[in-house]
Amino acid sequence: MVQAYGADTGNGSAERPEPGESRFRSLLDRARRDRGIWRRGIVLALCSVVLTLVMAVHAQIPNRVGNLGSLIETFLPWIAVFIPVLLLLALLRRSATALIALLLPAVVWLNTFGGLITDKSGTGGDLTVATHNVNAGNPDPAGTAQQVAGSGADVVALQELPGSQVSTYEKSLAARYPYHSVQGTVGLWSKYPLSNTRPVDIKMGWTRAMRSTVKAPQGEVAVYVAHLPSVRVKLRAGFTANQRDSSADALGEAIADEPVERVVLLGDLNGTMNDRALKAVTSQMRSTQGAVGDGFGFSWPASFPMARIDQIMVKGVEPKSSWTLAATDSDHLPLAARVQL
Repeated sequence: MVQAYGADTGNGSAERPEPGESRFRSLLDRARRDRGIWRRGIVLALCSVVLTLVMAVHAQIPNRVGNLGSLIETFLPWIAVFIPVLLLLALLRRSATALIALLLPAVVWLNTFGGLITDKSGTGGDLTVATHNVNAGNPDPAGTAQQVAGSGADVVALQELPGSQVSTYEKSLAARYPYHSVQGTVGLWSKYPLSNTRPVDIKMGWTRAMRSTVKAPQGEVAVYVAHLPSVRVKLRAGFTANQRDSSADALGEAIADEPVERVVLLGDLNGTMNDRALKAVTSQMRSTQGAVGDGFGFSWPASFPMARIDQIMVKGVEPKSSWTLAATDSDHLPLAARVQL
């Protein structure tokens, strides 16, 4: 009689784990034995909580001291740069607490700005508009004008036009745009007739805003061009934006009183859509970049764009696509958008 004393394994040896699986089990076992994995990294976890609160309740950060709230809101999307830094530190500290806490700012940031990462631009539209702060010290105004006109825009708004260079811009754009008006340091060029053109008082003491009715084939649209006062970050004064804020309120009032139903605002607002100081304007208009843009659309500074302080905004008009144009000799990037009248 033949008896079997062992089980047939097929290859004579026990099954061995894969190398990767073995390393994972080793790390898991080590983590289980590490009793400090939850106690380490408390400070890093608190940093993640602070980032989360800044993004979640930024509108509640007071502006009374140095316009701190507006300053944070101007660069709010850049809070994301702290997330990978905290991730690296949490891994180096081998802290489960810090890693879990890091999910909070990551989720809030994606919920707030995730929609701006992708390209939301569509097709269609019957009017293309462009805007550019050309910079008063631009060494090549003619080339800058031609470059912006090369975008194919039907309507072009320019800001920061020095009086000595207005004629250069007029000559460079005359062939493509038979209708134009310059009011103070801002100007509007159009392929279609302009009417009811006038400066807009934004409480600066000189003209840096205007409006005009563009008689496009699809109907009339009121186009505003604005260059709000500049802002500065000073050590003792903080974010000096009070004059900008007052001008934004005046511009918002003018747009609210506009009798034409369809309105387009083109210009350098020296502020982002997140800045609560611009709410007089942003509360009644849509950003084309936010609605149908390709990415964040940062426009300043041109050498390394960090904020979208130049804006194309609409009311009573359907945006279809929005994008930034190639850099010129200005310190701002030009912007363009296509809308449906």
